[in-house]
Amino acid sequence: MITRKPRLEDVAQRAGVSMKTVSNVINGYPHISAKTLDRVQTAIDALGYRPNLSARNLARGRAGMYALIVPQLDRPYFAALARHVIDAAHEVGAVVLIEQTGGDLEAERRVISGEFSRRVDGMIFSPMTIGAEEIANRSDATPLVLPGEHVDQAGAPHLGIDNQAAARLATRHLIDLGRTRLGMIGVGRPRQSNPRYRGFRQALTDVGPRAEPRWLRTARGVSGADGEAAMTKIISDGNPLPDGIFCATDWLALGAIRALLQNGIRVPEDVAVIGFDDIPYGAVSTPSLSTIATNRGQIAQQAIRLLKAPGTEVDHDLATIDFRLVIRESTAG
Repeated sequence: MITRKPRLEDVAQRAGVSMKTVSNVINGYPHISAKTLDRVQTAIDALGYRPNLSARNLARGRAGMYALIVPQLDRPYFAALARHVIDAAHEVGAVVLIEQTGGDLEAERRVISGEFSRRVDGMIFSPMTIGAEEIANRSDATPLVLPGEHVDQAGAPHLGIDNQAAARLATRHLIDLGRTRLGMIGVGRPRQSNPRYRGFRQALTDVGPRAEPRWLRTARGVSGADGEAAMTKIISDGNPLPDGIFCATDWLALGAIRALLQNGIRVPEDVAVIGFDDIPYGAVSTPSLSTIATNRGQIAQQAIRLLKAPGTEVDHDLATIDFRLVIRESTAG
C-alpha cells in the first residue's frame, strides 16, 4: 500500500517492467507492444500516478509553456480565443502564459525582443501596432505564430480568415434580404487598407445597392460604446437612414443596435444589423446578432501545432481558417 505520492519506480514494480519502459509509455514511444502498454497504463491508473511535467520538459530542454499575447483580454473575441488556446495546449501537456499589450507599440516591441524567450516554448502574438518588417527582422528566435488580420508577410506563420471574403458574405446577406441602402461602422482609415471595408464595397459593386458617405462611420475603437456613438451620429444627422448596417465587430454591432432601439428604430424591421466575430454575447442579445463566425478552435489547434513543431511548412500569405455566416434575429427577425 503506497501512502506517499506514487513514483515512476512504483508504476514499474506494479506493472512488472523496467522504469525505462514506463518512461517510454508516458512519452509516447511508438515501439511498445499492446500487452505492455496495457499493463503499464493499468498500473498508472491503479496508483493514480501523474508524471512530473516540469522535470520531463526540463529533460527535453522545453518549458512546457506557451505565451498568448493579445491587445486586450477583456475583448470578447480574445477572451474566447484564450479559452481555445488553453484547451489546445492542455492536449499536448503544456500550459499558457497570457499577457496583454494594450495595442501599445513599445509593449509589442518588447514581445518580439525576447522578453518571454527564457520562459516559453513559443508565442501566439496578436499585434495591433507593430509592422510586419519589424517582426520579420526580430533577433529573438522564439517560435512565433501570428493570428488575426493586422500583420502578414512578417516571416512567421500567419493564421487568419479571408476578411475581405467574409465581409463580402455578410454584406451579401443584407442585400439578399432586399436591403438597398447599406452602411458600415468600423470603416477604418485609410479605407482601402481595411479588408472588411473592401469586402463591403465589393458586395455593393457586385449587385448595386448604394452606400452614401454619411452611412460610413469610423469608430474610435471596437467597443459597444464606440458602436453606439457611431450609430447615434448617423441617426442625428437627420438624413434618411440606411436599411442595413454591417459592423466590423460584434461589439460595435451590439452598440449600434442599442442606439437604434433607444431612438425607437426597430431591428431588423427598419434597419438590419450584422456583426463580425461571433462573440458569445451576440447569441443571447435582444435581438440576437447575425454575424460572421471565425473558427477559433481551429486557430488554437493550428497555432499550437506550429509551435510544437517549429519549421512546419506553412504558407504565410494565405488565410487558412474557416468562417461561416450565422443568421439570427438582427437581420432575419
